Amino acid sequence: MVGLPDKAVAESRERVRGALIASGLALPAKRITVNLAPADLPKEGSHYDLPIALGVMAAIGALPADALAGYCVLGELALDGSITAVNGVLPAAMAANGRGLGLICPAATGPEAAWAGGDMDVLAPRSLIQLANHFKGSQVMARPVPAIAAPGGPMPDLVDIKGQEGAKRALEIAAAGGHNLLMNGPPGAGKSMLAARLPSILPPLSPRELLDVSMIQSVAGALKEGILSNRRPFRQPHHSASMAALVGGGVNARPGEVSLAHGGVLFLDELPEFTPQTLDSLRQPMETGEVMIARANHRVTYPARFQLVAAMNPCRCGQAMEPGYACRRGPNERCMAQYGARISGPLLDRIDLRIEVAAVTAADLILPPPAEGSAQTASRVAAARALQTARYTARGLSEATTNATCPASMIEAVAAPDSEGAALIRQAAESMRLSARGFHRTLRVARTLADLDGEAEVRRLHLAEALSYRARGERAAAAA
Repeated sequence: MVGLPDKAVAESRERVRGALIASGLALPAKRITVNLAPADLPKEGSHYDLPIALGVMAAIGALPADALAGYCVLGELALDGSITAVNGVLPAAMAANGRGLGLICPAATGPEAAWAGGDMDVLAPRSLIQLANHFKGSQVMARPVPAIAAPGGPMPDLVDIKGQEGAKRALEIAAAGGHNLLMNGPPGAGKSMLAARLPSILPPLSPRELLDVSMIQSVAGALKEGILSNRRPFRQPHHSASMAALVGGGVNARPGEVSLAHGGVLFLDELPEFTPQTLDSLRQPMETGEVMIARANHRVTYPARFQLVAAMNPCRCGQAMEPGYACRRGPNERCMAQYGARISGPLLDRIDLRIEVAAVTAADLILPPPAEGSAQTASRVAAARALQTARYTARGLSEATTNATCPASMIEAVAAPDSEGAALIRQAAESMRLSARGFHRTLRVARTLADLDGEAEVRRLHLAEALSYRARGERAAAAA
């Protein structure tokens, strides 16, 4: 084996030898050299087993010489000749289809490969013998059928949340415009419950988004039996997660949580408990929608257009905002300042909605469930998203573009306020010392509020509510 193979590729000669013998093929008693080109590119992984075996079979005459022409091949071999599933089949199938090639892959990953194109030639054999018989004409394999995972039960519903009407309103705004959200409140206020119910009011994935999300999951090995899921991702890493786990990296530059949450929600509970360096690594993906992992042997760019939802306590004691409570670490303001200082200002500046979630009283808990649940909220969110889709596709942007992700130059045009609103935003920009990013993010939230109301123009009322969600965070920082 030549061509910079790693340990897994170098060991493939034993797997290929065992699989060929188990399939009834005897290798000739002479030296066989397998050249993995280009020679200066490191080869990693077990998916080279099947192409190496097919190349050897074609060389010794076990397969017709021209049978493999026009095919991209990947798969791992077992010693009994069966073909085992590997990661990354869906993006490989998309690339092969783009080049006009067919694909040979394991049977377990055939359903995901079939999504690459309806007219693409996809072969998904279970063993070497089945593939050899297909090429010889004695056994014809059917093309695999694309598969969508069955719904895994109902998602958590907003009807389970009693009280917290202000937090529900912020959650609806975040879902309608794809905005980042930070919830600050004492323990047990329901911040995690609210975040877990955000996917239930988000619109379903579009076909383009479904393929983008599934390709990342395929590379990460998160697709089971090649079946795609049309639910938006919801990732909630523990606060002990490293920077490589969050943004991606490791030996093979694997995608991290920000990429696995692409098209969905990244929920960071106990936000200040993450290391400051790990949190600051989110700043670039939040701004650009992609993350570039640069290592000595790898340079990979993964999409990372996620919606950040974070939750935190006001201080380490958790009760600094409760009337009459005195923090054990000294004055409440100092305890809050020390705890909040773990989150950098540039990261907070990228969060559109910052709300305070008050503790739920016993009087709220004994009330009957609210009349409105996720279904009613999701219908309003879908109507607002439809307005955004029509607005931005007419301007040549992707149909997945939201108010939170459209270019800054465009949001100034589509969210231009009326005269009263312009005077308000001008005054607020000076008094609150809004940065350029904060100014644009306020316009984005105001545009979403107007979409929820079904209005074409952003008015003073929308800007006032949008500014209130930033002012809460500014007041907390000033008090600290």
